[in-house]
This record gives sequence, C-alpha cells and structure tokens, in this order.
Amino acid sequence: MGQIIDFVLHIDKYLGEFIQQYGTLTYVILFLVIFCETGLVVTPFLPGDSLLFAAGALAAIDTTGTLNVFFLFALLAFAAVIGDTVNYMIGAKFGTKLFDYNIPLLKKEHLDRTYEFYEKYGGKTIILARFVPIVRTFAPFVAGVGRMNYSRFITFNVIGGVAWVAIFLFLGYVFGNVPFVKQNFEIVTLAIVLISVLPMVFEYVRSRRAKAQVAKETA
Repeated sequence: MGQIIDFVLHIDKYLGEFIQQYGTLTYVILFLVIFCETGLVVTPFLPGDSLLFAAGALAAIDTTGTLNVFFLFALLAFAAVIGDTVNYMIGAKFGTKLFDYNIPLLKKEHLDRTYEFYEKYGGKTIILARFVPIVRTFAPFVAGVGRMNYSRFITFNVIGGVAWVAIFLFLGYVFGNVPFVKQNFEIVTLAIVLISVLPMVFEYVRSRRAKAQVAKETA
C-alpha cells in the first residue's frame, strides 16, 4: 500500500523516468493504466486523474518529442471508452455473481456506493462517475448489471470518457510547467484526489442526514 501511495504522489517522477528509459513505449503503459482503471472492477486503485494530469504536464515540457499531447488525448480517450465498454459487458454477462467469490480488491461496499450514485443521477452516472475515483470503475459494471440500453450507455460513455481525459490531460499540459506546480507536484496530486472524492463525501453526508431526519420524524 505504501508503494502505491508513493507512486501516486510522485507519479510525475516515475512517469518521467519511464519516458527516459522506454520512450514511445510510454504510450502503451498509459493506455493500459487508463483501460484497466475503467475496464476492470478489480483495479479501482489506479491513479487515473493524477496520471492524466502528469502525462499532460510531461508532454508540455518534453523536448524529445516522445509525447504528443494530441495523440495522447486521442489514445487515452479511446482507452477510457473501450474500458467502460468492456466493464459494461462484464456486468451484463456475469452480474453480481463475481461478488460471491472472495476476489481480492473486489469490495461489496464499492458496488453499494455506486448503486446509490445511480439512484441519484440515473444514466448520467456514466458521465459524472468519470470524475469520482472508485465509482468511475464500478459505474459501467452496474450499468451492465442493470441492462442499461446499450445505445444510451455508449452515448454517455463517449461523452464522459472524452470530457474526463480532455479536462485532466490539458489542465496538466497548460499548468504542469508552472514553477509552483512543478515544485509541489505531490500537493497538486493530493488536491486532485481530494477534489475528485468531494462529491462522494457530500453525497454520503447528505444521505446520512436524510436518514437521520427520517428516523427522527418516525420516532
């Protein structure tokens, strides 16, 4: 766990070292990380938001021409859309049966949290969940379990995937080279994570207050 946290907080350094050692192979690694975070229900811990920001930042300062931000955008948006599509199909085929097995990293509370998200936002969850860690990994799976109309799903999927990648990648590209950001990248990364989970925290607090109010009125 400590290694994962260190990787997330210093993702710019790890990614920079990888670019120096492996060059254009970096595209493959970035594609796989984004695909796995959105496409596999067992990998919700992968750092999608901060990875996109770091990739954009490194593309801005890369003098070797290894990373092209526009190619990155097209590639990673494709990875995000394909990932959600695979996750939807897994949910449609296997349903919640996967949770009957003791599979590491597959937690029932993550599924329940996503169901609550769906109750509030409906089909738009596929778009909104892109910006909420963990929920983003489980949202397409739940859509598959619930047999959401595929044409409706793919529309939300494309809109959400393209918007998510564009926002974080180009924010990194524009602001990643700012001296404060470069010198305090771990703080920026933490801020990205905290901002991403705020909607989930607010929804949890709102839900608890609503339940407490109902209990008080029925007492």
